[in-house]
Amino acid sequence: MKKLIPAIRRELRVVFSFRAQPVWFRLIKWTLLLAGVVLFHERSWFWWTMAGLAAAGTLLHYFYRWKTKSWTRPWGGWNDLEAGRD
Repeated sequence: MKKLIPAIRRELRVVFSFRAQPVWFRLIKWTLLLAGVVLFHERSWFWWTMAGLAAAGTLLHYFYRWKTKSWTRPWGGWNDLEAGRD
């Protein structure tokens, strides 16, 4: 448990870092996500699509975490090393 709390804090700092994703990118991402939910929420494949997107996002997160050595090295556009520090 003692190792879990600092790891969660580090992950949250990275998630909410303004240098990880620019504000304009976040706005476009959330606008498209919400528009997709509004337009397609009654389709039979909607929940499968949402589950697939969640799985893809989780895999991408862990891929970046692996490539940045737990957010301690820059890689692939991510360079906010301060967010990854304990």
